[in-house]
Amino acid sequence: MSDVRQHAEEIREQFSEHLDLTTDDVEERLDNLVNEYRVPLEEARRSVVSHYLDEAGLERDDIRSGGGGGTEQVNVEDVTEDEQWLGLTAKVVDLWEPRSDAVGQVGLLGDETGTIKFTKWADSDLPALEEGAVYRFGNLVSDEYQGDYSVKLNRTTTIEEVEEDIEVGDDSAEVEGALVDIQSGSGLIKRCPEDDCTRVLQNGRCSEHGEVEGEFDLRIKGVIDDGTEVHKVIFDKEATEELTGIGLQEAQDMAMDALDTTVVAEEMREQTLGLYYRVAGPTMGRYLLVNEMERLAGPTDAEEVLIKARSM
Repeated sequence: MSDVRQHAEEIREQFSEHLDLTTDDVEERLDNLVNEYRVPLEEARRSVVSHYLDEAGLERDDIRSGGGGGTEQVNVEDVTEDEQWLGLTAKVVDLWEPRSDAVGQVGLLGDETGTIKFTKWADSDLPALEEGAVYRFGNLVSDEYQGDYSVKLNRTTTIEEVEEDIEVGDDSAEVEGALVDIQSGSGLIKRCPEDDCTRVLQNGRCSEHGEVEGEFDLRIKGVIDDGTEVHKVIFDKEATEELTGIGLQEAQDMAMDALDTTVVAEEMREQTLGLYYRVAGPTMGRYLLVNEMERLAGPTDAEEVLIKARSM
């Protein structure tokens, strides 16, 4: 069976309870995108799924990801795949103010292995979660962007409060070393404006919502070398402004003057590359998310560091 055919069969199965589809119909849509318009297969699949979601009047979280299967109980540290259906027994560590009316609750869940962001949709008709309480969740679905994993509670999610406490593991880390690389996708970026979606746009497209009018943001995806190994770190808007001294409006003005957004990342590279920092924050996937930082003096001979940085 070809890859396109296999994906078509999985999509048909996803919608089998909602739409009268044939594998041939789905395959034709996928094949047109992949072979006629040269859309990557995974993006084509998302596009086709979005089409059928609209047709059925469903949300993405209302259907299971392709391949079927149950909702295996896992630990937070085991959430390492996108669109994975799973179960967790976890403590509500923190609740935040939702940024959208579509979101009922948002915050952090934690177990002995660490913490993970959760989102509960306002229309999911689920009971309110209480901070400090422990629940057994079923039918959660995972989400991922830039190595940062989260879980979503949807209409099919089951929630059972359990009479036990969990000592939540500390997944924070501290790294000290030279900033030796600022990777692509840094500087002035645009994010998807859709509810609870913060994905970075690629050529004006969100991998989830297609072409959208993005909202400007600042970010640095960096690499810090501690002398023994390298660590991938992400500076959000506030941390990037603290690190570089460049605010969002200034970055937009720079890009406007040059008619090129890449000048912002280049300016940030000139200001920070080869300098030494101590950074700390939670680890999400393969990244450390910086929420504390300190500029260090570093070794007196920085030339070797700069040579290494330029070679990356």
